[in-house]
Amino acid sequence: MTTHGPVMPAWSCGGCDLPWPCPTRKRELRAEYDGAPVSLALYLGAYLVQATEDMPWTPAGVLHRRFLGWTRQAD
Repeated sequence: MTTHGPVMPAWSCGGCDLPWPCPTRKRELRAEYDGAPVSLALYLGAYLVQATEDMPWTPAGVLHRRFLGWTRQAD
């Protein structure tokens, strides 16, 4: 179990207080969903929906990059 879970509604990391998902959680998620990129996108997409409700002032593109944009990039 990770200590780097989201703290809502601020969407900071419970383990390091960086914006969630933090670098540590991203590494954990990559390992957890290795070989299952669609499942990872669905998992993070659900959090993205919640985050848009909690942070309506944040531009959609910013939230998309934060929650999903990193998944297609190399480490």
